Amino acid sequence: MAKIRRYEGDEITVGYDASRCIHAAECVKGLPRVFNPKSRPWIRPEGAEDARIREVVARCPTGALFIP
Repeated sequence: MAKIRRYEGDEITVGYDASRCIHAAECVKGLPRVFNPKSRPWIRPEGAEDARIREVVARCPTGALFIP
């Protein structure tokens, strides 16, 4: 069962499907000021430019992160 959440910033929304995540941490390594698992919410799209967030989201090996 999908556990999809959306994290909305001013200019971009990042989707996250927890059921697909394998915790490879490509997002955390790529943009820790946006993707911080120790923070709540753990995704803060206002922390970087849209283009940079899109680059990091595209690296997600399972597609757990996406731009809706």
